[in-house]
Amino acid sequence: MQVLVIDDEPAVRQILAAAVAKGGHTVDQAATVAEARAKLAKGDVDVALCDIKLPDGSGLDLLRESRAGGLETPFVMITAFASVDTAVEALRAGAEDFITKPVHTEEILHRLEQIRTLGGLREENRVLRQTVTYGGRRLYRYTAPVMQEVDRLVRRVAPTDSTVLITGESGTGKGVLTRRLHEQSARRAAPFVSINCSAIPEQLLESELFGHTKGAFTSADHAHKGLFVQAEGGTLFLDEIGDMPLHMQSKLLHAIEEKEFRPLGSERSRRVDTRIVAATNRDLVEMARLGKFREDLYFRLSMFQIRLPPLRELRSDLPALVRFLLSGDSSSGSGHSSVEIDPLAEEILLAYPWPGNVRELDNVLNRARILAEDNRIAVGDLPSDIIRSQLPVADLSATATLALAGAPPVGPLRELVRNFEADLLVRTVEQYGGDRRLAAHHLGISLSTLYRKLEEYERT
Repeated sequence: MQVLVIDDEPAVRQILAAAVAKGGHTVDQAATVAEARAKLAKGDVDVALCDIKLPDGSGLDLLRESRAGGLETPFVMITAFASVDTAVEALRAGAEDFITKPVHTEEILHRLEQIRTLGGLREENRVLRQTVTYGGRRLYRYTAPVMQEVDRLVRRVAPTDSTVLITGESGTGKGVLTRRLHEQSARRAAPFVSINCSAIPEQLLESELFGHTKGAFTSADHAHKGLFVQAEGGTLFLDEIGDMPLHMQSKLLHAIEEKEFRPLGSERSRRVDTRIVAATNRDLVEMARLGKFREDLYFRLSMFQIRLPPLRELRSDLPALVRFLLSGDSSSGSGHSSVEIDPLAEEILLAYPWPGNVRELDNVLNRARILAEDNRIAVGDLPSDIIRSQLPVADLSATATLALAGAPPVGPLRELVRNFEADLLVRTVEQYGGDRRLAAHHLGISLSTLYRKLEEYERT
């Protein structure tokens, strides 16, 4: 944290500054109210250790003035003349704490740690209010060997402070995996903060990451704590790291290696304890070869790398994943009741290559859920481009061909889909010589479901 020691006695300031520095905090000093006011105004002070009696005023008046000006810096008031009335007055003025001289190093460090912990909880609550997370919801557990290896890597690296680079195509769940890393780490009680490096204008990215002081640039009418500070003690997720400008890459590398940075407009560097997890869908090795990404930053980020496979490499999990996403307690379906899916509609989903990966599948199923009647998804509830890409017109029955090829349909859409499904089930059973068990396995449905559907169609 950035700590300002305010006391008119040089010896006391030095003792307090040494105690603060011993705890790993950055420290600055002020001897008067005027000097302290100027340094507090920049907005980059995390805690003020302030003497009550100063040569040009009262520390309590400085505290009141700061609060009236909208400054939320916690104050710990220090005095050599302790009394109940003085303590009450300090707390009523907005002081975080009140201690008396002589101050012991252990006491100072304990108070600072309490303030940091409380500040971290407040920041975590703020982030949770602004961020939709999967907290409290179940996640699908893949059975494919490649994902079992991903789980093993997460379990091994999560408890460490190692920087992690997650690679994979768009929509594979890199953000979800990062959240799992954080939740399984010792930092899980501290903030989890994320930023999409491609979504922030280049001229604002430095301020967003490292913060700025009041007056650092024309529109900086108040101080801003960057994401490194907001994630203090926790995890900072840098998504789309491959889109970060080169000049910012060098500053990021310094912040990661030295665990310190200088906010815009500040005269001092500040130290932080923040874990970095980065993700990208780009080939950083090739970008480094072309001079578009710093090689030293790549090596620093990729000291522990996890690759997330695309959905097309997880075919064995696809049927169970579809059913999971349609269940009422999945991460995407939370708040909705579970829905069923017709065998033909499921067959189409299982055959589609899913270039957008899990994100695309999730979006398609959410759309189908909205369109579904009687809590059951049919072929007609799926996007037409997916239907056409998986069902060549030459392979369809005459009724389905009319429905999907653009010819005038004969009858309501759901009736056409129903006829198409009945035709597909009958043809599949015939293809397997009447073996309904093999037909059900080919269609990815249970044998009882196949019997039930065939009975329904026979009755009608």
